[in-house]
Amino acid sequence: MATGTTTPRKPRAPRKSRKKAVAAEPVAPVEAEPLPTEGAGQGASVDAAPAVPDLKKSELIDLVVSRSGVKKRDAKPAIEAALAILGQALAEGRPLNLAPLGKAKHVAVKDKENARIINMRLRQPKRSEISAPTPLDPSAE
Repeated sequence: MATGTTTPRKPRAPRKSRKKAVAAEPVAPVEAEPLPTEGAGQGASVDAAPAVPDLKKSELIDLVVSRSGVKKRDAKPAIEAALAILGQALAEGRPLNLAPLGKAKHVAVKDKENARIINMRLRQPKRSEISAPTPLDPSAE
């Protein structure tokens, strides 16, 4: 029988404590400035809009949590599932009709060696049509 020697284990790092969700104040919808329209001048295009940062998934989750009042641990899987379904629908070439986002359809699809490029057209309703109460708005009841 061989006698085995054991090496002492390294102590574990303490676990990070989970922060409790704090109810945030309701966030008012952001009013976007209108994009240039026809007759706005020669060479006016949508690309001339001021640069704004991309909406990342983590920011989307935070905004949904603050606007809806649900806990982040409940909202995150639902949002990730919704994004996965939208990604699959886009990959299949299905047009999207999602109020109040709008109606989106494929214009052109180009396959590259490491990505698929999808050019889409998004038609959004005018602001007066968007003003319907949201299902998560407690003041709408």
